[in-house]
Amino acid sequence: MSTYRTIVVHLDAARRRPQTLDVALWLAESFDAHLVGLFAPAPVRVPTPAVGEGASVLREIEAERRRATLAAQAEQEFREVTARRGSTRTEWRDLPGDPVRAVGLSARYADLVVAGQPDPADAEDARSDFPGDLVLSAGRPVLFVPYAGRFPKLGTRVLVAWNASREAARAVHDALPLLERAQRVDVVAFDPQRGRADHGEHPGADIALYLARHGVKASAAQQRGAGIDIGAQILSRAADIEADLIVMGAYGHSRLRELVLGGATRTLLESMTVPVLMSH
Repeated sequence: MSTYRTIVVHLDAARRRPQTLDVALWLAESFDAHLVGLFAPAPVRVPTPAVGEGASVLREIEAERRRATLAAQAEQEFREVTARRGSTRTEWRDLPGDPVRAVGLSARYADLVVAGQPDPADAEDARSDFPGDLVLSAGRPVLFVPYAGRFPKLGTRVLVAWNASREAARAVHDALPLLERAQRVDVVAFDPQRGRADHGEHPGADIALYLARHGVKASAAQQRGAGIDIGAQILSRAADIEADLIVMGAYGHSRLRELVLGGATRTLLESMTVPVLMSH
């Protein structure tokens, strides 16, 4: 069976950090993987009433102090939680600078990255474009954990959003360790008439057959939404089948096009209700 041997979990100063760590720990325990806890927050900005030439220096000093405090808190939490769970194959890293570059550096030597969905109501959360930047640059699959809700386990019932793209094919391959363990995998081609010409006669059937050869219990279906956004269709289908994981390719179109016109990747990153594994 396929497996994950090294998992990187991105931790920052956000309120939903414990939920992200819980999911990463469950995955590490399930696959007997080495877990790297990586503290890489968005740049800390500290307002100061000071004015004049020294104001920027004071802000920089205070920001460094605050970041050090946040890093110490995150490390203590990571070590306490992993010790309580009896996890011994763990490692702590604190990398300064841009979080996308920091996570990308560690991702090159890992099988999977786990990260949290930014919470727009949390002032300490990472910038809103972090997930998109990360999935485009990591070079590894990224499992995003929603900021709302708890997910003690995942991968029992999986929805694969299939559009026959390179990105979707990579996501399916990257998710094999989870898919091979799933009780049920639903491969759904959403609005295939709008998609690529290489779906085959029965959209989704070929990738379901590929999965079956890996021992995955997969079924194939099509869904047409009569003009409804595909991202919304994916979320609705996931709710209907009570999926606890969505697997999909990210940014099959250019990111600029999605920013202007919208797209499934953008919809899922903003409105996910269950963990989503994305590859680009």
